[in-house]
Amino acid sequence: MRKLSVVLMLCFVVMTIPMVYGIAQGPKAVEEWFKKLSYRKQKVTKLHFYFHETVSGKNPTVMQVAQSNITDKSWTSFVLVMMMDDPLKAGPEPTSEIIGRAQGLFGSAGLDEFGLLMTMNLHFTDGKYNGSTLAVLGRNPVPNLYREMPIVGGSGVFRLPRGIATVKTYSFNATTADAIVEYNIVVLHS
Repeated sequence: MRKLSVVLMLCFVVMTIPMVYGIAQGPKAVEEWFKKLSYRKQKVTKLHFYFHETVSGKNPTVMQVAQSNITDKSWTSFVLVMMMDDPLKAGPEPTSEIIGRAQGLFGSAGLDEFGLLMTMNLHFTDGKYNGSTLAVLGRNPVPNLYREMPIVGGSGVFRLPRGIATVKTYSFNATTADAIVEYNIVVLHS
């Protein structure tokens, strides 16, 4: 009897997971979605949130995964590569509601000026965008007041997106390297 209830529970979970995302994800469903695409008007969505990056302490959200033999000699930390899983929060306060995660990697890509190459998925875990992602790939010239990075992909609600993430450092602790970064995103999607 216990095995039967476990099997029934697993079947329920497997059947309800596609409904959590609010959009069918199987190959046939995606094909049908593409067929209807020419009749759909594209939507513009604006998002505003804060990226909380913790380098210090017992629970860092970013860690070094690689460097070259010249990284320590370079004032730009050239070829330093980091992996991240940073919380996206509704506000800059540490107690703000978590709305998603920024998961990906970034590396110092400049020999003569400090600039990061960023590749990350903004994975939303709350509200109407729960389960959807936006993919960011671009140069992040960190010393600039405002930085602009392209939105190059997405999933769920954000299928076939194109857009821009405007980024500004909200706070940076020079001792710990912890940072809070403000994101304003405008994205066109189907």
